[in-house]
Amino acid sequence: MPTSFTVVPVEAQGGERDGQQREEEDEGDERDRGTGDGTARESSPFINRAEFDRGNVYEGKNMALFEEEMDSNPMVSSLLNKLANYTNLTQGVVEHEADEDSKRKEVKGPQMGTFIGVYLPCLQNILGVILFLRLTWIVGTAGVLQSFIIVFICCACTMLTAISMSAIATNGVVPAGGSYYMISRSLGPEFGGAVGLCFYLGTTFAGAMYILGTIEILLTYISPSAAIFKVEDVGEETEAMLNNMRVYGTCIIILMAVVVFVGVKYVNKLALVFLACVILSIIAIYAGAIKTAFDPPDFPICLLGNRTLSKRSFDVCAKFTESNNKTKTTPLWRLFCDSSLLNATCDDYFSLNNVTEIQGIPGIMSGVLTDNLWSAYSEKGSIVEKKDQPSVAGSEESKMGGLPYVFTDIMTYFTMLVGIYFPSVTGIMAGSNRSGDLKDAQKSIPTGTILAISTTSFIYLSCIVLFGACIEGVILRDKFGEAVNGNLVVGTLAWPSPWVIVIGSFFSTCGAGLQSLTGAPRLLQAIARDGIVPFIQIFGHGKANGEPTWALLLTAGICEIGILIASLDSVAPILSMFFLMCYMFVNLACAVQTLLRTPNWRPRFKYYHWTLSFLGMSLCLALMFICSWYYALIAMLIAGCIYKYIEYRGAEKEWGDGIRGLSLNAARYALLRVEDGPPHTKNWRPQLLVLLNLDNEQLVKHPRLLSFTSQLKAGKGLTIVGSVLQGIYLDKCTETQKAEENVKALMGVEKTKGFCQIVVSPSFRDGISYLIQSAGLGGMKHNTVLMAWPQSWKQTENRFSWKNFVDTVRETTAAQQALLVAKNIDLFPTNQERFTEGNIDVWWIVHDGGMLMLLPFLLRQHKVWRKCKMRIFTVAQMDDNSIQMKKDLQMFLYHLRLNAQVEVVEMFENDISAFTYEKTLMMEQRSQMLKQMQLSKNEREREAQLIHDRNTASHSAPAVEASVAAAVPEKVQMTWTKEKFVAEKHKNKDSNVSGFKDIFNMKPEWGNLNQSNVRRMHTAVKLNGVVLNKSQHAQLVLLNMPGPPKNRKGDENYMEFLEVLTEGLDRVLLVRGSGREVITIYS
Repeated sequence: MPTSFTVVPVEAQGGERDGQQREEEDEGDERDRGTGDGTARESSPFINRAEFDRGNVYEGKNMALFEEEMDSNPMVSSLLNKLANYTNLTQGVVEHEADEDSKRKEVKGPQMGTFIGVYLPCLQNILGVILFLRLTWIVGTAGVLQSFIIVFICCACTMLTAISMSAIATNGVVPAGGSYYMISRSLGPEFGGAVGLCFYLGTTFAGAMYILGTIEILLTYISPSAAIFKVEDVGEETEAMLNNMRVYGTCIIILMAVVVFVGVKYVNKLALVFLACVILSIIAIYAGAIKTAFDPPDFPICLLGNRTLSKRSFDVCAKFTESNNKTKTTPLWRLFCDSSLLNATCDDYFSLNNVTEIQGIPGIMSGVLTDNLWSAYSEKGSIVEKKDQPSVAGSEESKMGGLPYVFTDIMTYFTMLVGIYFPSVTGIMAGSNRSGDLKDAQKSIPTGTILAISTTSFIYLSCIVLFGACIEGVILRDKFGEAVNGNLVVGTLAWPSPWVIVIGSFFSTCGAGLQSLTGAPRLLQAIARDGIVPFIQIFGHGKANGEPTWALLLTAGICEIGILIASLDSVAPILSMFFLMCYMFVNLACAVQTLLRTPNWRPRFKYYHWTLSFLGMSLCLALMFICSWYYALIAMLIAGCIYKYIEYRGAEKEWGDGIRGLSLNAARYALLRVEDGPPHTKNWRPQLLVLLNLDNEQLVKHPRLLSFTSQLKAGKGLTIVGSVLQGIYLDKCTETQKAEENVKALMGVEKTKGFCQIVVSPSFRDGISYLIQSAGLGGMKHNTVLMAWPQSWKQTENRFSWKNFVDTVRETTAAQQALLVAKNIDLFPTNQERFTEGNIDVWWIVHDGGMLMLLPFLLRQHKVWRKCKMRIFTVAQMDDNSIQMKKDLQMFLYHLRLNAQVEVVEMFENDISAFTYEKTLMMEQRSQMLKQMQLSKNEREREAQLIHDRNTASHSAPAVEASVAAAVPEKVQMTWTKEKFVAEKHKNKDSNVSGFKDIFNMKPEWGNLNQSNVRRMHTAVKLNGVVLNKSQHAQLVLLNMPGPPKNRKGDENYMEFLEVLTEGLDRVLLVRGSGREVITIYS
């Protein structure tokens, strides 16, 4: 292997050293590539080769401008050298031989051309057991015309598949792995794994079919006496044959498995011998057909009336013979009569009809083709009859069992024959499976495969015509050649002897079975080593030389299932399903890639079109259901289960496949279709932007926020999980990646389905603003922001300070987005918890779109909240009719189809308590002190502690306790009457002046307080008291979130108001709607 040198001026010694170092590394690379593990590698020879290029020391000055990039990007000369010398070893034999001959320093490059590498392997795999054992029977049963249709449909299917396969195979280098590699890299790991395993099962059952064909030839045509189970009673022939198949099949599969395990290279070396047998057999068929034109072979058939007789039990085709002027009965007479005497009682049909003898192979010039044009389908157990032969019907009660007729062993119909025939056109992947051995795979695979399919299609179609034109119809329908002394039917036509076909087909089926047992385990090994199906990874291991030992054992086991079925006609449709499914997805892969027009889709094979691929795919699907609808459904179910398993448990693989491209295309189409505007109220659901807070280790501070997200969303709609890192992006790349990985990992744990977006910004304030403005795409943008309440907002060093929080509230309002703030988020339940009882309480103070109603409904869809009851509280003012309010609210909820308990709470205007003034005073004092005095960090902490102590003291003061009691509404009444309202109003008006004087006398500084702040604090304190009274033990409280003040100077006071409003409640969700209606009573 030539080494890759970059031509730069270097010193002599350094150049030598570097050259040696590079040579060693090249040899190491070569060794690495030739390990023989058979894994279809994604890495190309010129990507991620930093290990190699670090050995190149660029000491010259010509490339000084690019010297910093040399570590990651190779020089063009180095890249081209590696590309030119790229090799890819095949799975199986080459590794085995390389292991045995490990002393070789160099691995020879692949040298096979189109003829040896593709054409002949495809020919050998396509021509096989069905041609010799079943094609004559198919022609006789379906007729020449319908047989022609069957063969044409199947060959058209494989030709269209070959065109699609050629396009995929020439779109870049296809490593060894063939069809599995092509499908998985084109349609993704899910489809690749499912179809790869189906292709594996198809290849395995094909091995079983070939072995059954081998035994059938052995026991029926070569040595019938070798049967272990003999026929004792009439009608047991089929059962005895099946049992013989099972015993011999099990022995042969064990023998073949041992041969494959011990000497796989000899299997491949014998492949040419097996191929020669097939070709010689086909030549013998053509030679025999030509010979029949002037010298037909002598194969007489004995008919009784129009019924065909089996010659296994007699040799003379007559009822009696004349010898020495004496009439003697024949063995045939004794089969139909109760004695050998002429006056014996005979079978009614035998007595009424004559015995005639006709030629089984009248020849190509005889005109028998016209008789064989039409179909002759029959029921199971019916007698093979010649259509135009005269006969007299006997009595119906005559017993046919035990009589030497030729019976049909199965019921025949068109679709069943398609299923039996289709395996004879499989094998088109043989060339692509050897892609690593080919000198120029991109040229050889299309040419060789299409030529092989054309050749075999011609052979099959011409054989149908020749069989129909040369052989009598009753012989064609005689599956096991009973009418021609147990000869193979196609052998009777062959020249110079039937044994040419018998021996040729025997070795052909043996070789095909061995090759299936060689290829299937390697296919399973390739799938296992890709790591996409976890439970089969054990089958990726094997012997030290790469031989798949465990995969071979599994293959032999599955093959044994086919052997136990024991009927070639029953096994053939099974493998037809798996091959058809594989071919269908090859066509789908080509169609998808062509329609998507991905930049990397540049096949060298130009004679393809997506319509051809689509037609091929449709034909494959149709053939699956034509052959056997229940087998088709079972095969699809198996593939579907594997697909979902890989999707659920499999390793994540990104192969640049077409399904990913299709998903992107579909997503783009859907995004363009979605209106870039607010959806209709009926379609509205919260599309969340979840703002997370990260610690110094880039870990999520409040994981329960994601738990709550998944409970609220239940996998529906859009979820964007965002966070902000402070700094400059160039300096924070690593931290950003780490943060994204941590967030995605937590999203996986919490089962939050959505997208992650990490933003780096010089300030947190700006970063959050960027997220709110730019998260999402087109119509898929968030409409709701979910965040946690900043618990330590009073500590000024907290990076998510109260200022950032209030600005976020303002920005969501400006962006017309809803806002959810979860207070005490760490007390919220995990996804594993279940509330068995309790309430979700909604405090509906103001109407801002109905989001307060919608959220509990969505939460109760999740298992955590399912058993919680929904209660809705609303507040009645002094001039409201609370009874009417309750009725209206119940009617509103009825129309909304929401089940909830309704309660109206009445609040009247009473005096502002001393506690309220004290809270307001402490709030303003703290705010002023922090603004006016430039305190250091330590002083700020002491100040915060001092205020906290004063706050605690105020709670424990007796006078304040009385005022707190007064704050709780004791005068709550269910109904306001007009008299009560007027009396209460006058009472308040009279007591206001004196009350205020008394209060200000208590603390003169209260008179200087901002009355707006006092009123707001009064509302917060009173409402908090009412909520605590009703909902202190609720599992969750949803509360309208008041908006921030228009004057920014009151931002800190706003935080204090919210703190007082929610004080004493465990779990609170503050809700601020966007203003638009999100819930409707209309359908």
